[in-house]
Amino acid sequence: MRLTGPGENGRERLGEIARVKAGPSGAHLKELGDHPDGIPVVTPADFTDDHRVDPRHLRRVPRSHEPKLASYVLEAGDLLVVRQGSLGRLALIEPGQVGWVYGSSCLRVRLNPQTPVMPEYLAAYLSQPQTMEALRKPALSGTVPSFNAAALRDLDVVVPPWGLQGEIVDTLTDMNAAITAKRAVVERMEALRPSVFAALLEGTWV
Repeated sequence: MRLTGPGENGRERLGEIARVKAGPSGAHLKELGDHPDGIPVVTPADFTDDHRVDPRHLRRVPRSHEPKLASYVLEAGDLLVVRQGSLGRLALIEPGQVGWVYGSSCLRVRLNPQTPVMPEYLAAYLSQPQTMEALRKPALSGTVPSFNAAALRDLDVVVPPWGLQGEIVDTLTDMNAAITAKRAVVERMEALRPSVFAALLEGTWV
């Protein structure tokens, strides 16, 4: 590994610090649908803008599929990266999502044990515009843009000291919270606008 000493930024190929695994084939998920007691399957449609998984509309497969999906089970700290279509979108798996599996359009990135990289930092790094551009460059040409696990493994990752990783994560978390709050205000104002217009037109606006 080319990770350097305290106070220095290292640089490493993603494949050296993490294991990358493509999602199961479509044949494994052919019964994906509404199974209340089934295994939740995370797909790109469930990713949020702040790199989380929205569980509200998850589809599932029957529990009988558990043995053949065992190698696709998710752990806390795993990253899912879209490999088809909207390349570069990703989601970080949280403790409450352990035991779920992921769909065919995703690549799972699992940091190696003892690797001095925070999953949250890696999620932030992979979501940066420059990184997304690097991910898209080797994308396979076709009707639907895509890249494979090998292309993601070849990605260079800048690895700062642990303390700096924490500072980066904390700062970006605060910024995301502020962005979310402002978006909520904007959405509220947009929802109110028709009512305000009507009230102004009728002279009832105070």
